[in-house]
Amino acid sequence: MTFSPVETAREEQAAYRDLLGTELEDFLALQHSVLEDISGEALPLLDAVRNLARGGKRLRGLLAYWGWRGAGGAALHPEAVKAGAALELFQSAALIHDDIIDRSDTRRGGPSVHRIFSMAHAESDWHLDGSHFGSSAGILAGDLCLSFSEEMFSAVGPRAAHGTEARRIFNRMRTEVMAGQYLDILEEVAGPGHDPEHAVVRALNILRYKAAKYTTEHPLTLGGALAGARPEFLAGYSRFSLPLGEAFQLRDDVLGVFGDPQTTGKPAGDDLREGKRTVLIAYALSRGSEDAREEITARLGDPELDDDGVDRLRGILRDTGALEATEELISRHTEAAFSALAALPLDDVPRAALDALAHSAVKRSA
Repeated sequence: MTFSPVETAREEQAAYRDLLGTELEDFLALQHSVLEDISGEALPLLDAVRNLARGGKRLRGLLAYWGWRGAGGAALHPEAVKAGAALELFQSAALIHDDIIDRSDTRRGGPSVHRIFSMAHAESDWHLDGSHFGSSAGILAGDLCLSFSEEMFSAVGPRAAHGTEARRIFNRMRTEVMAGQYLDILEEVAGPGHDPEHAVVRALNILRYKAAKYTTEHPLTLGGALAGARPEFLAGYSRFSLPLGEAFQLRDDVLGVFGDPQTTGKPAGDDLREGKRTVLIAYALSRGSEDAREEITARLGDPELDDDGVDRLRGILRDTGALEATEELISRHTEAAFSALAALPLDDVPRAALDALAHSAVKRSA
């Protein structure tokens, strides 16, 4: 029986996901013994990491794998599995820290990591400030996850050693995410004093470095670099994956305001309560009247914002054309990504897999 490239890619991807899950579980089982030697009381840190690492779409790990395969890497190779696991651990660390920064109590439909620790404080009737304990323990869980990510990536071997292109990409990815995260929190506190006419430029820069590049571009090029891809081939990967990542994050921002909680795993309008100054908000500030700007500034970031307040801000985002402009930007980035994918010199199976991943990334709906 002959399978189509789409069917072959689906089967191979399922096998890779299984191997990736096993790699993570085996690695974390070894870490369990390390922490247990220190103290059984430290094991909740590992439990938090394990529970978070088990979930998610595995987008970064899958992109790294198909970047590897598209550049000629062998199917289901252990090096590609370890690289994907390292990226998934980094993603988990970023989510843990991001939820603390955003004061978000939920993640993937359940309590966020720092919230789990603050709940444990309350249930055990411990002393001092439970919220502070939760945030502190969450920071440490995220730091532990970052350490695990580095350990896993080093285990890839010589292809990930100092001086290699893969190591350069991995290191740059981590630096860019931290810088982008800082720019994000800086914008939240300084944003009202900034010129609203330049809000979109600032928001797009934050989106690129905090999220888009590490979501798609760095994983894909990392996989390609591990397989020995030449610079021009990696540049082609970037022309495809960067606009894809930007479209993905823009869609995420739209869902953060207009999405169904059953789809997003977060309460409706939570991004508004957290005060996220996304491209969507930036368009409203740059295009809206003075009254609209004042209302956005007054309501954005209010943790007590009720459903009526959420609906009011949604109305402003529609009326100013911010939602429409964001959707148009998503469309342009999506078109650029698929045009670049068509130009890549890929075999049929990696092409089919990347096409499917790209569609699933940008076609999500509320």
